[in-house]
Amino acid sequence: MTTFARGQRVVGAATHYVENQPPWRVDVNEYALNGPLTAAVEAFGAGWADADLRETGALVGSEAFQRDAELADIHPPKAHPNDRWGFRLDEVEYDPAYHRVIGDAIARGAHTSAWADPREGAHVARAAMFMLFAQVEPGHACPVSMTHAAVASIEGSPWIADEWLPRLYSREYDPRLVPPEPKRSALIGMAMTEKQGGSDVRAGTTHGTSMGGHAYSLTGHKWFCSAPMSDGFLVLAHTRRGAVEEGLSCLFVPRLLPHGVRNVFRIQRLKDKLGNRSNASAEVEFDGTVGFVLGEPGRGVRTIIEMVQRTRLDCVLGTAAGMRQSVAEAAWHARGREAFGALLVDQPAMTSVLGDLALEAEAAMLTGLRLAQLFEADAPDRDVALRRLATPVSKYWVCKRGPHHAYEALECLGGNGYTEGFPLARRYREQPVLAIWEGSGNVIALDVLRALTRDPDSAAAFADELASTAGVSGVLDAHVARTLALLEALRGADPVTAQAQARRLSESLALAFQASLMLRHAPSAAADAFIAARLGDDRGGQYGVLPMGTDAAAIVARH
Repeated sequence: MTTFARGQRVVGAATHYVENQPPWRVDVNEYALNGPLTAAVEAFGAGWADADLRETGALVGSEAFQRDAELADIHPPKAHPNDRWGFRLDEVEYDPAYHRVIGDAIARGAHTSAWADPREGAHVARAAMFMLFAQVEPGHACPVSMTHAAVASIEGSPWIADEWLPRLYSREYDPRLVPPEPKRSALIGMAMTEKQGGSDVRAGTTHGTSMGGHAYSLTGHKWFCSAPMSDGFLVLAHTRRGAVEEGLSCLFVPRLLPHGVRNVFRIQRLKDKLGNRSNASAEVEFDGTVGFVLGEPGRGVRTIIEMVQRTRLDCVLGTAAGMRQSVAEAAWHARGREAFGALLVDQPAMTSVLGDLALEAEAAMLTGLRLAQLFEADAPDRDVALRRLATPVSKYWVCKRGPHHAYEALECLGGNGYTEGFPLARRYREQPVLAIWEGSGNVIALDVLRALTRDPDSAAAFADELASTAGVSGVLDAHVARTLALLEALRGADPVTAQAQARRLSESLALAFQASLMLRHAPSAAADAFIAARLGDDRGGQYGVLPMGTDAAAIVARH
């Protein structure tokens, strides 16, 4: 039998002649084809990054990169706690495809470019770059995100920052566990949650005893350690100095100590996860492990909160990237397959589904880029206040929408979508982690309440943001009025009432934020359709229930 390049139809036995199937979606430019993203990058002040983003769009859309994404997923990491003689090794082995993927992302600054070159639009450009890579291979985005976010927690502690920040800013990727002399780069992971506490980090039992100066000796067990082959980790532990209990502190734990000595970092096992297969998550044990305090001892939550804000932003960006992949794959299939005498994309029921999925993806992308803009260097006080509320609000809603969005797109491919040979099965398993990581739904909704209580300026800034589109849509205006009234009512309510309504408030704020962004940055027909489908009186409960008169074909064509 003749062998053909991947994606070509093979003429064989009569019963196996392949027809009415779209070609492989490879060798496309994922940035140039994404009109809403290219327009948003320009609108949010990062148009100067267009050439780099186009180059990356061609890379991640290539057959070779997509094949690496597949290989990294089907060949998950393996833990090696001991070497062949029984000595502790505590290393994780990744497929070479994973190293190629993350190496490409680091080389293009998807991790720390906004910190290394803090120009106007830098965080927006970095967010767009991050999304392009996460759209095709999401697992590697975990250490990329944590390295980006860790800078915020490290930069105020010069005893760590002076040595480590230049390594974090490097665009070289070196997976070896070797001293900094031959290795000039570094990636960061984190280990905060414990089996008895989960999101309640104060319930952790890991403790640290002062060794003098900034150093502590740590003992404890972490239930989830993200990216365990990173070069350093942010860890929470209860510390003491002599007889004085300092409280919960944030510490930096390097894998290697001076002179190349390995720190005690015992990998017990890797988690067998539903998705996020290419990225390792481990249970680790500290036993005399050396860590260096970041910020003030006993103020660990305060030290790590800025990192958490940024990883939550990346949860929004990662979900939006996944939504884009879902829309692109579903629309590609619908344009290349015929049923009942017409292409799927031209059949009204399918067009409505694809159009609705595209609206959701665009609103999520605009949300992510607007949030990234709020994190720009020297952001005004109003933006800082706005991001304190808008980040948990958006993380709650966008990430909640991800799994259902992936499922609906998967269904557009029919039986093919339910097989592992197509990327949407992988995406369907991937989206839930972004809703869970860095705070599941209730934790995030309660953080929305905390932001309103502890930072009254955040509510005022959010109201100002929504006021920018006041009077444009009567439906949105009515929703905003109801939402702000609910916000004020809950700020004065008893804790039981407020917490019971926290999800409702978060959802209402998020939809108002997204609708306002769509009015400002999407074509009016798309914005009107989104608002009517999400906030109108005749809105439906499933994707594909668009208002009568919506030009779904035009929405799909734009995407």
